[in-house]
Amino acid sequence: MSRKEKVVVGMSGGVDSSVAAWLLKEQGYEVIGVTMQIWQDEEEEVLEEQGGCCGLSAVEDARRTAQLLEIPHYVMNFKADFKRSVMDYFTAEYLAGRTPNPCIACNRYVKWEALLRRSLEIGAGYIATGHYARIKHLENGRFCLVRSVSAAKDQTYALYNLTQDQLSHTLMPAGDYSKEEIREMAGRLGLTVADKPDSQEICFVPDQDYAGFIERTTGVPSREGNFVQKDGTILGRHKGIIHYTIGQRRGLGLPMGRRVVVTEIRPETNEVVIGEQEDVWTDQLLADKMNWMSVPKLKGEREALAKIRYNHAGTPCTLWKISQDQVRVQFHEPVRAVTPGQAVVFYEDDCVLGGGTILK
Repeated sequence: MSRKEKVVVGMSGGVDSSVAAWLLKEQGYEVIGVTMQIWQDEEEEVLEEQGGCCGLSAVEDARRTAQLLEIPHYVMNFKADFKRSVMDYFTAEYLAGRTPNPCIACNRYVKWEALLRRSLEIGAGYIATGHYARIKHLENGRFCLVRSVSAAKDQTYALYNLTQDQLSHTLMPAGDYSKEEIREMAGRLGLTVADKPDSQEICFVPDQDYAGFIERTTGVPSREGNFVQKDGTILGRHKGIIHYTIGQRRGLGLPMGRRVVVTEIRPETNEVVIGEQEDVWTDQLLADKMNWMSVPKLKGEREALAKIRYNHAGTPCTLWKISQDQVRVQFHEPVRAVTPGQAVVFYEDDCVLGGGTILK
């Protein structure tokens, strides 16, 4: 590197972003640590309890790491961006009978779009995170995400919606290492976050009570409705569609004498459809809001590996273009619980071909 290039590292207070900052400094970059203030106007003691990537403790952990690494550290306010692009989206999707993925929205519109814009304004050429993914510049001129060397921690699924411009200004040094190697490096450096547990829950709903969060946010109680069979036969009463998702088996409270599952949510009639286990297996789906990554657009049909949720291993499939923004997917073998609102991400080998939102 002929000169020191400036990179803003999004420091969440966790071990991954902390080590990412150190790796980039070792590579000769001028590193600036930034912790994104995305929490809203809760009481301070609640913020302390939340921890994770949203609480005040995250700021202190990031600040201590920055001091040890001898890099500047700032807290930037992204509360409005987070509320608009993540929290409001999360609420609207559940009320529409879909199951959202707020982490994908946060990555695309807050951690990248908002942070990158602010970083370019202060003269940085790149932003960086501690995500387990890699970026490759292809021969066709496109940038694509490549799975991390650690398959168990790969996070490309949650990053499929990044744009070409965002990828061209992004560094992901953690993608070249396993989680164990990252923790070992943090330990050698004497970072206090070396053994800090990973954040598992949705940061703004730490108690995982999604329905309660939506009711508090909107000020509107969840509206009860009917559990029904596919043909409309009423089976009982449900607590409100925001309490349910496709494939759900627990917490239904239906005395059916056997295990049944949620197979469909009908927001227009406020009904939750109940069926048998085999009813949530399918060999096809329709997706829209496509973001093509390794190719500029899909032409004709194409073979790929599809993931329909973060922890899905992936299933071979054939893609057909319906429009530039919509595709039909035929799986080579059935998959369980295709869920409207969730992402479907397509891979060719280890490279992200693209992805979209499951429509049905």
